[in-house]
Amino acid sequence: MNKLASDIYNLEVLPGTRNHKGLFVQETAYKLIAIDQSGWALICLDNVSCHYVDPDNLREMFH
Repeated sequence: MNKLASDIYNLEVLPGTRNHKGLFVQETAYKLIAIDQSGWALICLDNVSCHYVDPDNLREMFH
């Protein structure tokens, strides 16, 4: 898995986003951890709740 630089990206998932298992992902803010070689984005809500999603279903949060 390719780790990104130390930059932390805060992202939101688009409505209707599903993870790699086909389950809906909660619409809330996540941190982008990495994008793997097969193209899935690993996003985490906290230290326990993480999902692989299509990167096209993410949008950057602006503060």
